[in-house]
Amino acid sequence: MEIDLGFAEKSDDAAWLSNRYFPSKLGGQPAWLELEHLPATSQLQCSKCQAPKSFLAQLYAPFEDEFNFHRSIYVFLCRNPDCQVAQSADNFTVLRSQLPQKNKFFSEEEPSDVGDPLPAIACLKKLCAACGCHAPHACSKCKAIHYCSAEHQRMHWPQHKPHCGASVGSTPTPLSQIVFPEFEIVMDSNPMESGEDDKDDETRLAEFHELEASGQTGDLSNVSEAEMDKYFGNTASADDKTFGQFKKQTAAEPDQIVRYKRGGQPLWIANTAQTVEDQLKELPNCGHCGGARQFEFQIMPQTLTLLEDDSLDWGVLAVYTCAKSCPIEGYAEEVLIKQDIVAEVEQS
Repeated sequence: MEIDLGFAEKSDDAAWLSNRYFPSKLGGQPAWLELEHLPATSQLQCSKCQAPKSFLAQLYAPFEDEFNFHRSIYVFLCRNPDCQVAQSADNFTVLRSQLPQKNKFFSEEEPSDVGDPLPAIACLKKLCAACGCHAPHACSKCKAIHYCSAEHQRMHWPQHKPHCGASVGSTPTPLSQIVFPEFEIVMDSNPMESGEDDKDDETRLAEFHELEASGQTGDLSNVSEAEMDKYFGNTASADDKTFGQFKKQTAAEPDQIVRYKRGGQPLWIANTAQTVEDQLKELPNCGHCGGARQFEFQIMPQTLTLLEDDSLDWGVLAVYTCAKSCPIEGYAEEVLIKQDIVAEVEQS
């Protein structure tokens, strides 16, 4: 079964990643598709700590259907370390949005990639200066800058304060504690897949040092256990058959951050019986049409090396969406299953 793989690339001009160009991307601020009925702040608030969640990624995934000419899936998460629990996705939110070809926001013509990028298509709601989500609250002093929450207003205040009340405002600079580094996700529809990893440890180590020298690995503390094991082969999960299959399937393209196959199966990193089997058995139906959900794509552990946040960790993030992608207004919640690597229990 063919799998589309996604790779992270730095864009020369972030304007190409605005909603006008229907991007797939990691980090930055969300490029909203439906511009009138944005997600309520309560949808993007962590149920445990009540903090606003951060935008992680979005995937542009349309298909031939009257209601799905444009279609994007968004993933958000709470970055608070205390809200991250093994084999639990309670700190994540997944949203689906879609539009027909003829809609009131975007031209029916395909956007041109010739010349300089044009500005984003403006939302009909105010957006948070700190995170780019729906912002029902305005700065109490200048009334010109809006925020999704008091927390983001406090975090953004040191940057906004020198310009508060000025006739000409400054362009907000992303705050690393709110916004992740931004990358385009470039999809490869004909990737190389490997069933065998025939490189010896010396070759893999040389590859790692090459990546390290070019600044592509980040700090070692950010490298996922799966990525470290690919080069050094010494983790507790190295003998696990599922983990071994995961390594073999990703060996040819170790930089993949997304695997996309609507209606396919995830590439699990650990034995599902020990991790997420109950969640898979109890996968809820679509909250709008009542129909079944199916796997659509997964976010890989290599993504962690790009986020510059040591507190985050996961094995794979598997996203399940309405199999019909039923007609909706605004944004519909979908389901994410987070599977973590489980160290084998030592035998006594």
